[in-house]
Amino acid sequence: MALKIVSGIQTRPQKVVIYGVEGIGKSTLASQFPAPLFIDVEGGTSQLDVPRIANVNSWPILMQTVEEVANTDAICQTLVLDTADWAERLCVEYVCQKLHVTGIEDVGYGKGYTYLQEEFSKLLDLCSNCVKRGKNVVILAHAKMRKFEQPDEMGAYDRWELKLSKQCAPITKEWADMVLFLNYKTIVTTTKDGKNKASGNKRIIHTVHQACWDAKNRHGLPEELPLEWGEELARIFPGQEPSSVYRAAETFDATVQQKMTN
Repeated sequence: MALKIVSGIQTRPQKVVIYGVEGIGKSTLASQFPAPLFIDVEGGTSQLDVPRIANVNSWPILMQTVEEVANTDAICQTLVLDTADWAERLCVEYVCQKLHVTGIEDVGYGKGYTYLQEEFSKLLDLCSNCVKRGKNVVILAHAKMRKFEQPDEMGAYDRWELKLSKQCAPITKEWADMVLFLNYKTIVTTTKDGKNKASGNKRIIHTVHQACWDAKNRHGLPEELPLEWGEELARIFPGQEPSSVYRAAETFDATVQQKMTN
């Protein structure tokens, strides 16, 4: 078999995970990505003027919806899953129903979480299919704080993580090209008498891993960005602008629901 060797930078749609504290503006930032279409599992986009697929209230419907988006041309340039932790809830319910148990831990010996990880990875595979078909995928998630202890050091500290199970969080981070952590940064000013004073909070995007949070990017982004759609993010998606895809998205929800009932 002849080997096909290519070189140079290759551009393709992006796989992005955005997580942050409650109410900081995850959905608002995602709405500024090129021509977004939201799968509103959480029901948190009612105040945003965006195309959305509502009533995704079961794991099979969610999987079917993502598959349909992947296979539908010109439906959007960016698929937004809002949010991963609510999607994981649907996955847990599905696994429990499939195994005929009332709770994921009832399976015993951690097997329930193994089934959960296997099923959740299927969703990530479908999201990857969207990327292969030319669509960016943005997965939103809430953040949780956990006490973390380094095995080779004394003491412990708090760090922010994806609000997902220990089985689903790692595979979600590995799947992504970019993991962006949204948080508030306290602005400290010095008064005339030399005392430090916290004058307010600034919303920022962390793009690089630190001890207190997970983040990464492959585009040489600054470690911190203002929480807005600026030039640094826009350059990652050259030539992509919202246009007629909004009109194409209007009939998509009804199409998916009809297929699920047939």
